[in-house]
Amino acid sequence: MTPGRLIAGRYELSEPLGKGGMGQVWGALDAGLGSRPVAVKLAHSERMASLVRSADPEELRRRFARECRVTAQIDHPGLVTVYDAGQDGEELYLVMQRLDGSDLADHLAEHDPYPWQWAVAVAAQLCSALAAVHAAGVVHRDLKPGNVMVRPDGRVVILDLGIASVGAPDVTRLTRTGALVGTPVYMAPEQATGGAAVGPAADLYALGVVLYELLARRTPFEAPEAAGLLYKKLHEEPDSLELLCPDVPAPLPGLVRRLLDRDPARRPADAHEVYAALAPLLPRAGERVPGPPLDPTRPFLAPAAPWPPRRGAAPTPDGDLNAVLEDIRRLLAAGRYAQVAALLGRALPVAVTTYGETSSVVRTLRKQYATVLVDTAQYAQALPELGALLRDLIRERGLHDPAVAQLLQDEALCRRQLAPPAPHTGPY
Repeated sequence: MTPGRLIAGRYELSEPLGKGGMGQVWGALDAGLGSRPVAVKLAHSERMASLVRSADPEELRRRFARECRVTAQIDHPGLVTVYDAGQDGEELYLVMQRLDGSDLADHLAEHDPYPWQWAVAVAAQLCSALAAVHAAGVVHRDLKPGNVMVRPDGRVVILDLGIASVGAPDVTRLTRTGALVGTPVYMAPEQATGGAAVGPAADLYALGVVLYELLARRTPFEAPEAAGLLYKKLHEEPDSLELLCPDVPAPLPGLVRRLLDRDPARRPADAHEVYAALAPLLPRAGERVPGPPLDPTRPFLAPAAPWPPRRGAAPTPDGDLNAVLEDIRRLLAAGRYAQVAALLGRALPVAVTTYGETSSVVRTLRKQYATVLVDTAQYAQALPELGALLRDLIRERGLHDPAVAQLLQDEALCRRQLAPPAPHTGPY
């Protein structure tokens, strides 16, 4: 996959935004609507078929198209908008709205302590979106901070319905028998064991994990392997939020305990019930002045207010940061990776000084820099950048996070390429 490729004769790929087990997400420009920025998710049907037992690529194409149609019909401001879907050669594509903001994992990392009012506002907005998803007969199955965006006006948006399942008896989910689909840390016990139908209650469990993490700054269960996580979820109770977070309002710990109940039947009935429990804790319009950009209480305090001004851009040797990012997109589209690496190498230290090592701006630049260095075989330069990313992400998200897994693969590739050749021991 290279920048500049045209998908369906319309969507020009510019730069990779992320990748996972079954495909990639690219930034792109929609030539049909005045070069509007979009995000394009690409999935190779043959590769998907290799992950699914007894499924042929043509059946997966039909299933992918059906799920795209269903999810595209869900109209809610808390869900990323789907613009288009189809097939380009052997690849399936999904065109979505491209959003500005910070993903929730980075948002949490940047704010210590994370205000409980923000945690409640995030959870309430997620409830609203999940209610719309479940009303359409869809189960998300992979709700986690990395799949949630906090926009500059404080609105919270679920980004990816990529492994969502449509609740219809004739639909076989995109899973292989015995394989975990989802992220183990946030996965409900019944989803991990496969012993019961995965319904909306699984998404409520994941919501409970997210809310616990926002309040306590760690997930309720931690273990080095998925099997250990599942054992704890089935046999142990998480540490009490009353002890970990003594300042949070009294109703919150009890609500989180119900969401994390190992028995789906004992969790709240639906997302509406969870929202109703959170509503008394939400701020009221005019009650106080909203905080800085990306304050998730802003939609409740000032529902129709204009977006807050953008933060000032960091100066760099090549102009302000926005100009640098625009240059990077242009150079990526032209396939000029060496120039991109040089530009990022100059911009990154200045961004660290301006924003701080753990800021989302620096993390985004570092991810892009590491990716370009690996793609251009500059393994010695890529290795320390990957190490810096992994130190923070493993601590925040654990080893099972897809972004962490991909970075570990890239790190292993660099180490293999830099390893000295094995001594020759055979006959001359």
